[in-house]
Amino acid sequence: METVIAYFETIPSLHRSLILVGGLSLFWILEGSFSLFNFNYKKWRHALPNIFFTATTVVINFILAFLLLKTSDWTVSSQFGILHWLPDFPLWVDVILGVLLLDFIGAYLPHWTEHRVKPLWMIHLVHHSDHFVDTTTANRHHPLESIIRFAFTLLGVFIIGANIGIVMLYQSLSLVSTQFNHANIKLPKKVDLYLSYFLVSPDMHKAHHHYRLPYTDANFGNIFSIWDRLLGTYLPFDREKLVYGVDVFFDEKANGKISNLLKQPFQPFSKPTLAPEIKS
Repeated sequence: METVIAYFETIPSLHRSLILVGGLSLFWILEGSFSLFNFNYKKWRHALPNIFFTATTVVINFILAFLLLKTSDWTVSSQFGILHWLPDFPLWVDVILGVLLLDFIGAYLPHWTEHRVKPLWMIHLVHHSDHFVDTTTANRHHPLESIIRFAFTLLGVFIIGANIGIVMLYQSLSLVSTQFNHANIKLPKKVDLYLSYFLVSPDMHKAHHHYRLPYTDANFGNIFSIWDRLLGTYLPFDREKLVYGVDVFFDEKANGKISNLLKQPFQPFSKPTLAPEIKS
């Protein structure tokens, strides 16, 4: 474990880029053989806006990365944060706790908040407006959302007191996890279900991309499913009945244009409607 954390403490930017590109490439290839849906779409054309927003996310995180480093270094030198207030556990325990808590504060919490606060929902809507969810959808986030999520991650580092090795490990796991659970792949149903008892599986997360409530407002987790299960935001859904997008913003052509997506946060507020089976 010491070797792993030492590596992530000084992980080169090239290696982080390889994780990003390698994960996308792997799941892109798997989508060709294990597709959940055989989308009738031009895959590369669909990917272009998603890759654009992935690039803006990378740039924003690169520019602000020094804040993570400075905050992490300060918590370690000051012995500030949850990991420093707990008993002296072995390193592997600190790593597991650190990644778990960063997943909660840096991923689950901002995601839940974005669905509860009107202006933040309109920013997050860029992610939900994809009608062909696949691995490229993973980082389809408006630049404003990238800043919001970075702020929550920074808060998590401060509260938890995680060293930069744990932070970089968490970010790498988070990246691969979101590429995996957005990928247009179909696992055997029982495998997916058993996986979802601990990790966010593809079927579990795909329910979150269904176009109507209450499923849109459920299954907020990214790496670990325990947060949804503990906090009562987990909902199962039959993957064969999935309809991607948001019913009140269902213009597929408009939702594929970068210029429209950049302006999305400034449209009038609207939430998805309740699914008919729930109304009845």
